[in-house]
Amino acid sequence: MNDLKTTNTLLLIIVIPFIFYLLKVLSFIFIPLVLAMFISLLFLPIMRWLAKKRVPKTVSLLLVIIVITGVFKVGGELIKLSSQEILSADSTFFKTAEEKLVGVIVSVEDFFGITRVQGESVFSHYFKNNNMLSNIGVTIDFIGNALSLTLTTAFFVILLLSGTMNFEKLLNSTLFKVRYSSVKAFRQVEKDIIKFVQVKFFISLLTGIGFSLACVFFNVSFPIFWGLFAFAINFVQMIGSIISVVLLALFALVELDQSGTLLFFIVSIIAVQGLMGGVLEPIFMGKTFSVNVIVILIMLMLWGYIWGIPGLILSIPLTVFAKICFDQFPRYKVVSNIISGDNSSGKRA
Repeated sequence: MNDLKTTNTLLLIIVIPFIFYLLKVLSFIFIPLVLAMFISLLFLPIMRWLAKKRVPKTVSLLLVIIVITGVFKVGGELIKLSSQEILSADSTFFKTAEEKLVGVIVSVEDFFGITRVQGESVFSHYFKNNNMLSNIGVTIDFIGNALSLTLTTAFFVILLLSGTMNFEKLLNSTLFKVRYSSVKAFRQVEKDIIKFVQVKFFISLLTGIGFSLACVFFNVSFPIFWGLFAFAINFVQMIGSIISVVLLALFALVELDQSGTLLFFIVSIIAVQGLMGGVLEPIFMGKTFSVNVIVILIMLMLWGYIWGIPGLILSIPLTVFAKICFDQFPRYKVVSNIISGDNSSGKRA
């Protein structure tokens, strides 16, 4: 018996790294598949409601595709507006930004005792290998990868919603072995994941609106861009909120005097982020979706290493998904409690 247990443990040690290796190598398939899974879960209740109204599946799928296309259209228009406001900025703004950025870098150099070759400019020292052609190449690669990811994700969403790829059967055959209890378990997982994604989207949207309004009120340039940036990066748990506040605060140095105005602006965006991420999100999420800070950091590093930026965005949804699945099985409650940092018996909220 002990030999069998030892063998199973050794196999587990070998298999788990191999699975993560496959996830990294086949990221071009798994990233859009996981994204499609979360998107399709949002629209599955709508598909079921339309089915109850005896709407043909083809028509239901077409309506959902139109809704998704409309959402992407709105997002595209906002990105277009943010690009226009950046391109239409006065040239004196960029000159002032460069001067203040150089001033900040020089101050940091003085603080840490960093020395440069006399007469060498800041930008030539820190961006020696930077050139226009390489920037264009990186931009083209980024656009190509983003377009490929979007199209592949859309393809998987259509397959999942049409029933060609049955996510419920996949879970039933892998995680939920018992036929009748598995339907109930899947419905609970689906309900919890939908709630998590909806709350995260709602909080991120309010955060983006709050950042944009703060920029408008304090007359900081590019409010649409900063709103979109705060909305997008807020999906990266904990680290995203820090990055958005720090970058916007540094950007505000360009336009706001280093006095009370700048201080009030920084306090305002910190208050927005604190209210949304520190107060409203825990209230709406509840204990069902709580994840330990240490687990958050580990998952961010793990999925960031495996899938890069998409991994950072998907790390917490995947962790919450795993926690919700473990919640369905009493014998795995200890794992769920470790993820949430709960030392109690693990009773659901």
